[in-house]
This record gives sequence, C-alpha cells and structure tokens, in this order.
Amino acid sequence: MTAEWIWRNGEFVGWDDATVHVSAHALHYGSSVFEGIRAYDTPKGPAVFRLREHTERLMHGARVMRIDHDYDPDILDRAIIETVRRNGHESCYIRPIIFRGSGALGLEGRGRTTTETVIFTMEWGRYLGAEAIEQGVDVQISSYRRMAPDTHLALVKAGGNYVNSQFVSMEAHDNGFQEGIALDVNGYVSEGAGENIFVIMGDVVYTPGAWSSILMGITRDSALTILKSLDVEVRFQPVAREMLYMADEIFFTGTAAEVTPVKSVDRISIGCGGRGPITKAVQDEFFAITAGEKADTYNWLTHVNGS
Repeated sequence: MTAEWIWRNGEFVGWDDATVHVSAHALHYGSSVFEGIRAYDTPKGPAVFRLREHTERLMHGARVMRIDHDYDPDILDRAIIETVRRNGHESCYIRPIIFRGSGALGLEGRGRTTTETVIFTMEWGRYLGAEAIEQGVDVQISSYRRMAPDTHLALVKAGGNYVNSQFVSMEAHDNGFQEGIALDVNGYVSEGAGENIFVIMGDVVYTPGAWSSILMGITRDSALTILKSLDVEVRFQPVAREMLYMADEIFFTGTAAEVTPVKSVDRISIGCGGRGPITKAVQDEFFAITAGEKADTYNWLTHVNGS
C-alpha cells in the first residue's frame, strides 16, 4: 500500500507528484544509493529500527559513489521520522534514496546532473511470506556469482549492484524456489539475493565476511549482537557450499527478510526441515525488541512520537 506523502529535496510532495525524468542518470546507469529501513508497531507507537546506522550507511555509500548532496544524517533522520508521522503509519517500510537525476547522459555524471534525495514509505509485510518466519523458505544455489571485490563495490548499497541480485532472485523463482543464494568469485557462499546468511552446525554459527562480497547488513549486525548475548559461538570464515547441505540450521537476515529460516537448499532438507532452536532464539529476541515487548537495551528503536 502506498502512502500519501513523499519527502523530496527538503519538502513534502504527493505520491503521484514525485516523478523522475526519463533522462535521469540513475535510470540509465544505476547511479544511486539507497537504504531499506523498517518502522515497527510498538505500544508507544511506530518506532524506526536502527535509524542512525541506516542513514550513516547511506552517507558512506554516497561518498563512495561520488554523489554530492546537501544532507547529513541528522537532517535525514528528522525527515524520515516526519515522513512516517505524516503518513500515519503504525508500521512501514522506509526507502531513502540519493540518485543522479537529469542533466546529461554519459557515464561521467559528476557536475553534469542534478542530485535528488527522496524518502518514501509504504506498508509492506513479510518479504518472503508471512508463513516463512516459522516454516522457512526453499532456496537454491544460484548459477550467478556475486561480483568480485575489484569489479563492483559490494559494501555500498548502490542501485547498480542490484542487477546481480535480480538475476539471482529471478532464476530462483523461475526454478520454483523462494530465494537464491549466490557464491562468491572463489566459489564460497556469499549471501542471498537480498539477505545475509548464517549457517549453524552443532552449536557454532558460521557467516561470511566482507571478503565474500557481502553487504555488511545492519540486521546481520543485530543478529550477531543477539547471538553474543545468547553465548553462541560465531565464526567469521569462508563458508563452503557443502556446509549448507550439512547444516543443522540456516537463516537469512535483512531489513525486508528480518530473520527468516531456510528449510531446504537445492531441495535438500536442512536439519528438521524448518526453524531450528538457535534461529528461534534469535527471532524471539529480535521480534520482542522491535515489537516493544522487551526492553530496548541496545537503543535500536527511534520512536516516531518521542520516547
């Protein structure tokens, strides 16, 4: 469901008025950086999850992409909160994006195009399906590899990077799976089309690092924090493909996916074929905090109506 108001370059415009010219540089060349953020319904009203971490990552992305703009995290934090408030959401998905607009074609857009900064919100449920949180999802290993570190800059949440993710996701759906997992240039597990991955064998959790061209996800970081609080051992290392088939549990993390278990990989059942105990423990803590049912000791929530 769309919202009524969109924040664009410092002012609010109606949803239907937030148009982009067909000559926009980002449309042709993927010169944009963006974030995905959730606001959760809590007893104190809507609360944005890890707001500052997202806006700071957006700033880092714009710097790496050499996209000049006029905003800082403080301004964008306030704009995001006001956009959620003005649209009357109880919970929502939030998409801030900075991109090169119209002005000139050609790969070198610096100094030749306008820069647009936009924030829009929408109501969006479970990305991989409402039942996936408990039942898990069926995934495949994609034939598409994640980009090598010296080709694209995987730590940046840039629009152009997601062409690769689209191929991973489309292939999976065409083959009857709910999501795909990409390997890195060396043949080790990288991440899902739009999610980080955790692989559990015994009492140890394994997860790839930046060397595997992953996005250093903020929900990933939250899961790592929760795992530490649960005294679960985490090892950051290359993850071999066959470890997925041997795993007792696997789960995805991401703003859209939240914490979603994987029940099969390449039609090989994982563990009990559903949500395992470590995955459930991470979910229980994550959803209790984001729902306002448990104290937010990590200061992850920014309440739209004040704390």
